[in-house]
Amino acid sequence: RPRARPPSRTAPGPPDSASWRPPCPAWRARLGGLHRDRRRGTGRVSRGAAQHHFPTREDLFTAAVEYVAEERSTALRALFPQGAANRAAVVGALVDLYTGPLFRAALHLWVAASNEDQLGTRVTELEGRVGRETHRIAVELLGADETVPGVRETVQGLLDMARGLGLANLLTDDATRRRRVVTQWAALLDSALDGAPD
Repeated sequence: RPRARPPSRTAPGPPDSASWRPPCPAWRARLGGLHRDRRRGTGRVSRGAAQHHFPTREDLFTAAVEYVAEERSTALRALFPQGAANRAAVVGALVDLYTGPLFRAALHLWVAASNEDQLGTRVTELEGRVGRETHRIAVELLGADETVPGVRETVQGLLDMARGLGLANLLTDDATRRRRVVTQWAALLDSALDGAPD
């Protein structure tokens, strides 16, 4: 007996400025000056306010992308202003950024932009900037010397791992396993960076 075909799924387009729900608490706070439907507890930006500030969905989407990128950069720059106690703390902090609400918001924006060429270009540009800044700050906090062969790739591997944990965190929050991974990566970094040849 043939099975009915499941409904087709397509990647979501960019949000509609009349009904879009901001993707994360940080951005909802940013839009706190706009009118919200608090009585129903939806947290949605009212149609008139959203369309006044963002006449098109592209305007709204671009503002969201730029804001989330800037918030992620701000969070990065705020890490360990007095210096990190050890590399395990740095690894844990970087993983926390990738498993937190700002990275989750960025993921939603990536998906929404994935089939919109103009928006995809803007997202790629901003992600490139955030990625370069993340790498630079990670190098500083880890005390890594990228003139040593293999060190740059080691740091990038750490960031790729953290991003992967962020993706996995969308489905399940396995904090216990994540802590073990962080501990092991910190040990690997100590061995790779301290044992690097002069």
